[in-house]
Amino acid sequence: MTEWIEWGSIGSFLAHVVVGLLLLFIGIIVFELTTKFNDRELIRKGNLAVALKLWGKGIGLAIVIYTVWSNSFNLIDAAVWGIVGILTQVIAYWIIEYIMTPKTNLAKKVEEGNIAVGFALFAAAVAVGFIVAGSLTY
Repeated sequence: MTEWIEWGSIGSFLAHVVVGLLLLFIGIIVFELTTKFNDRELIRKGNLAVALKLWGKGIGLAIVIYTVWSNSFNLIDAAVWGIVGILTQVIAYWIIEYIMTPKTNLAKKVEEGNIAVGFALFAAAVAVGFIVAGSLTY
């Protein structure tokens, strides 16, 4: 009787899922550390702007992880490029926040619950995720 799925494939799948989710969680924590306020607490209080900002970064990072997984040689290669993706997104966010909008304190606006700014940062994070992901397909 022929096996449909090889046990090694299941192990590889599970390893990629675990490492991918670990990278996503590490990325979210790193993104939270780049803000002066407690993202989770403000989200618990119903601040939609903060939720949009944070999970836009999460979606952008998930796009990067997906691309890295589909273009890497092995799990270590994928993990290294996933870390590069996290760092690139943090740097891109700093450029958007401090260089492109120096007269507007975006973090303060989001903390105040400005949904328009939260959505703009959500969209920017997703766009950066696509750009970083595309750059990793060299």
